[in-house]
Amino acid sequence: MERTLSIIKPDGVSRGLIGEVVKRFEKNNIKIVAMKMIHMTKTEAQGFYAVHKERPFFGSLTDFMSSGPVVVMVLEGENVISKYRELMGATNYKEAAPGTIRADFATEIEKNIVHGSDSPQSAVFEIGYFFNSFEIFG
Repeated sequence: MERTLSIIKPDGVSRGLIGEVVKRFEKNNIKIVAMKMIHMTKTEAQGFYAVHKERPFFGSLTDFMSSGPVVVMVLEGENVISKYRELMGATNYKEAAPGTIRADFATEIEKNIVHGSDSPQSAVFEIGYFFNSFEIFG
């Protein structure tokens, strides 16, 4: 079984889309093995997105991700990283396939509702950033 991190971003939380996102996981046989709501500080967001530190969008991304509560989850399932990335849709919601989370709900490229790990290596780092082993059930 593979694991990945999912974040429902501040725009998804403030717009009341937590249940809709979770429902899509359940409909696609993706198991949630950990979940909590947090409000990242700017420093915590910078640490999480450190891989993008040199990118021009780093400041606005970390401002946005620390602007309100988020829901972080550990998802588990067969090929869950690729399965979840398919459910999310392209980062640019205008290019996301119809029926994906981003195509259905995103309003801007940064305000695209969800985040997901892009590889097994990033999943290990990202899960460990928010959860310890006692918080993950499965």
